[in-house]
Amino acid sequence: MSLTRRDFARSTAVTGAGVVLAGSVGALATAPQALAATDLDGAQDAHGHPGIGYGPLHPDPDGLLALPAGFSYRVVTYSGRTRLESGEPTPSNHDGTAAFAGPRGAVLLVNNHELKGPRAGWEHPVPLTEGLVYDPAASGGCTVVEVRRDHVAEWVGIAGTSTNCAGGSTPWGTWLTCEETEDRAGQNGMTKDHGYVFEVDPADRRANRAPKPLKALGRYAHEAVVADPKRGHLFLTEDASGPNGLFYRWTPPEGFHHGRGRLRTLADDAGVLQAFRCFDSGGRFVDDLSRATRTGTVYGVDWVDVPDRDAATVPVRKQFTDGQVTRARKLEGMWWGDGGVYVVSSYAREESPVQHDGQVWFYDPRRRTLTLKVLLGTGGEFDGPDNITVSPYGGLVIAEDGEGAQHLFGATDGGRTYPIARNELNLGTESAPAYSEFTGVTFSPDGHTLFANIQEPGIMLAITGPWKRQRRG
Repeated sequence: MSLTRRDFARSTAVTGAGVVLAGSVGALATAPQALAATDLDGAQDAHGHPGIGYGPLHPDPDGLLALPAGFSYRVVTYSGRTRLESGEPTPSNHDGTAAFAGPRGAVLLVNNHELKGPRAGWEHPVPLTEGLVYDPAASGGCTVVEVRRDHVAEWVGIAGTSTNCAGGSTPWGTWLTCEETEDRAGQNGMTKDHGYVFEVDPADRRANRAPKPLKALGRYAHEAVVADPKRGHLFLTEDASGPNGLFYRWTPPEGFHHGRGRLRTLADDAGVLQAFRCFDSGGRFVDDLSRATRTGTVYGVDWVDVPDRDAATVPVRKQFTDGQVTRARKLEGMWWGDGGVYVVSSYAREESPVQHDGQVWFYDPRRRTLTLKVLLGTGGEFDGPDNITVSPYGGLVIAEDGEGAQHLFGATDGGRTYPIARNELNLGTESAPAYSEFTGVTFSPDGHTLFANIQEPGIMLAITGPWKRQRRG
């Protein structure tokens, strides 16, 4: 049943100010002025209470990763240096990653490689492993990394895909890898259409043979996907502009039950793919998420059917006229937690109604509301949130893809932000330094290790230390 503007306005009038904090978590309110309050002490606050975060970051003598005192890192894979089981070098441009419990205490990580266009354009594309190739002209894909206490192994999960970006894990133990491209066969050297989602099973190599695009989820510049473990919906983000991208929901067909490999059995038009449409407490349509300038802003959400999900002639986001759907610039990473979906909009510039340096929203599927949890103002400590995960120690851990220095940073349930790591690998020069973004932030199943990637050249890191539950702040 759709939530009408009248229904939402009525519920807002009844609940009053309480609707601002709708949902099962507190507002992660990082307003521009709050960024100056970033906690760098990590010991105690002005009231003598335990501090937030882990203290200041200490430079790495090896020039790779600055961390707080007591923390350490391990390089798991390094493009061009570490090797796959086949002997070929680890592919480059690490992106979205998720961790799964493997056999005999191992951790299995599925790692996207965001490589776009022909293979000749990359020194270390994903190897074309027999039986695992979708389009032999494409350079991307994902690898599976098995981590044990004293051993690391890596192999190809899927190859011949393009621009594999954030992706997402599923409750049934698989990985959905997303192509952030709209290239068709004959474009940019491709021999097949791209812009799809593919399923990869980290625990069953045979299940990954003969890759099949999940066309029911649409063809567009996919960024991330998460699954609602209760209702079966899949939520998907689109990282696109001209016009800005959309937030989607796919509803499975009646009688369908999720499970390993079952998405591959669906018809190309199975289920219903829809884009979201937001309205404020007064029932007014919201054209773009950048309109929200205060944390705690709550929008009602309705869903609009996508006319042609495979975008045969017109890209999906262009199939809607102004006033039909809500848009946002740089819809990026997502993570399921606290009974809903955390969704990132990395930034908004001149292409959007209002500029900002990053937003994190929370969609509550039960209430059908979208709440602004984090708002990064221009000129703050952090900018350009991208990949995201829910921390087992409270709040969020966010990978930064902004200007200048690049960080992993945390945001508490109460709104404080704090640094966790800083990329110190300078890809530029001493006079004009350049640092790659962080990607693929995810905790091990036991919560003891935080895995994250430096996208270029492509380094997977395992970070350990004295993790602690963060105060709401």
